Amino acid sequence: MSQSTPQSVTEQELRKLEVRLEELVRSIERLKEENRSLRNQQESLVSERANLIEKSELARNRVEAMINRLKAMEQGA
Repeated sequence: MSQSTPQSVTEQELRKLEVRLEELVRSIERLKEENRSLRNQQESLVSERANLIEKSELARNRVEAMINRLKAMEQGA
């Protein structure tokens, strides 16, 4: 059975900590990239939503105008 010296135990613990820190750094970078991607996606969806609301409003105004014209024609007849 091999005996571990205090120095080798400390070196092993430091190596484990180093590996864990590297994993955490990689996780942080991955999460940062995911966050950037989600923010871009959100910005795109907000813009698309605004465009759809505008188109919907235009369509509603056109339909209301057509209805008003039809009512005016009906009353004139």
